[in-house]
This record gives sequence, structure tokens and C-alpha cells, in this order.
Amino acid sequence: MKATRVFQVTALALVVVAAVQVGWWLFDQRSYAIEKVRDSRALYNQQVLAAQALLDSGTSAGKVESMLPGISINGQRASLSPQVDEMLTTEEHRRINQYAWEGGFFLLALALCNGVIFRALRAEARVRQEQDNFLALVSHQFKTPLASLQLSLETMAIRTLSPEQSRTLIDRMLADLSRMTAMVTQILESNRLERGRIDLKVEPIDLSGAVGRVVSHLDLRSQKEKITVSCDIAREMYVLADALALDVVVRNLLENAIAAVTPVGGGTISLTARRLDGEIELSVKDTGVGFRPADGARLFEKFTRLHPGGGSSYFGTGLGLYIVRRLMQLAGGRVSAHSAGVGQGAQFVLTWPVAPAEPM
Repeated sequence: MKATRVFQVTALALVVVAAVQVGWWLFDQRSYAIEKVRDSRALYNQQVLAAQALLDSGTSAGKVESMLPGISINGQRASLSPQVDEMLTTEEHRRINQYAWEGGFFLLALALCNGVIFRALRAEARVRQEQDNFLALVSHQFKTPLASLQLSLETMAIRTLSPEQSRTLIDRMLADLSRMTAMVTQILESNRLERGRIDLKVEPIDLSGAVGRVVSHLDLRSQKEKITVSCDIAREMYVLADALALDVVVRNLLENAIAAVTPVGGGTISLTARRLDGEIELSVKDTGVGFRPADGARLFEKFTRLHPGGGSSYFGTGLGLYIVRRLMQLAGGRVSAHSAGVGQGAQFVLTWPVAPAEPM
């Protein structure tokens, strides 16, 4: 167990012990206050008996009251003065309330400390779980292209291949290397974004042209997976964003959409844009595997894959949507995910501010 975790567990145990101690002190002080008032009443009761004995022996009521000021004489009967009785009751309530407020304050402070430490322990456990999942995921994602590279190289080493066969293996190896490069890039980009080590140059960008370039780059892959990509974005729609960040954001969403549609044997991906009050929305809608509506926000958390177990061979590192959210936040935009449920497709909506001065 790490030293920080040992410290946290020890601190949590000490806080729990302190809370129990404060609770016991509160109970003990309450019992003490009740006991003190009971003792005072017992002493006054003895004075009442003494006053009654004096009255029975013929002592005047005035003399008895002067000798025992806390005693009230009514006829020939002695009793505890109402003022004294009220004073004892008030004192008992005052002490109990004082201890209750003091003990309650300390218990509240200890409970807050307990909650903070417990949340820290849960957060650390969650981070450790995410790290374990990430390492397992990355290991699996790197193992597949590495095995493919090894097989291709061994094939080329032990056999004499025709130029066409060599070209096929070379293309496969280049694709495997490209896949590994993309995963490493995502890991490095997520680290830079998390530490804030990135500067964005916000400027007016033609959304139609920027999205069209990304769609054209992924055209061969979408055709291979039997996916029809349609883009309906009017020209002269300028958004205020960073050109590289916009390219990364749209590319990641399109790649996720392709990965979502591939397991169902093909489908469609539609990109549409509209202008709202001072903003422009870009919608990326697919007919893929979808997700539970409650998972819409969780998809943008670090190391969360879009469609775990959905049957797609393209899962990536689980960092793509995290990068999308961070880049949109840094550019002053927003991103949201929507789905009617598993098997009913998904829709991602990107929102940027409208460029204040659109170039001619």
C-alpha cells in the first residue's frame, strides 16, 4: 500500500475514533448536568424538610423564610420556591443545550473531515482502476498491430513474394504503424490538455470547408465499412475556433461514428449545421449501436470507450471523446452526446460561437 493511502486510512481511522470520543463526551456531559441538577434538588428537599420541622416546632414562618431563603411557606406547609425550581430547570436545559451545540459542532467538523478523506480514498481507488483499465486497454490495442507487423515481416522474410503481395503487406504494416502512432498521439495530447500545456489560436473558420476536408480523408475507410457519409453544411458559416482543434474534434467524432456503425454491418452518418443565437451547431448523427441515455455525460470522461463490447475492432484508447471535450472547452464551445438507447444510433452536437467578423 502506498504511503499516501496509509496516511489517508490512518487519518480516517483517527477521525472516526475522535467522532466516537466526542459522542461519548456529549453523552457523559449530558448525564453529568442532569446529575448535578438532581443533587441540587436533593439538597433543597432537605431544606424543605428542615423548614417543615421548624414550622411544626412553632417557629414563625417569617423566621423560617429568613433562615432558608429558597423555601416558600404557604400556611403551615413548606415547599421549594417556584423561582428556585424554575432556576434549576433552566440551568439543566442550559447546560444540556450548551453541550449539545458544542458536541454537535465538533461532530459536524469531524463528519466533514471524514467525508473529505473518504472521497479522497474513493477518488484514488477510481484513478487506480482507470489506470489499470487503461494499461490493459493500451496493451491490447498495441498487441494487435504489433502481432500483425510481426506476421507480415516474418512472411516477407521466409517467402519470396510477388510485387503485388509485397505491396499488400507493406500497406498493412503502414496501417498498423499509423494506428499505433495515432494511439500514442492521443495519449500525449490528453496529457497536454490535462496539464493545460496547449495554446489555441482562435480565428474565423469556414465550417463547411473544415468538415469537408475531414470527411474526404475518411472517405475510403467509410466506403470499406459500407457506411454512407452525408454532409449538409451551408457555405459561409464561420465559427470562432482553432483550425487544428476543430480538425481534431471533427475527426475524432467521425471516427467514433464509423466505429459505432461498423458492428451493425453498415449504415449512415449525417453531418448537419445550423445557426442559432450567436452560435453555430454541428450535429454528427449515426445509425450505429448507440448507448444508454444515462451514459451521455460519462462518454467524455477519460479512458471511457464509446462502445465497449459493441463488436467493433476499432476501440482506440478511450481518450478521443475526452480530447474532444477539453478542446471544445478551451475554444469556448460545447459538446454533448445523445442517444435513444442501445441499438438506436447516437448524435453528437458541437457548438461554437459565431465568428464576429466573417472574412470576405
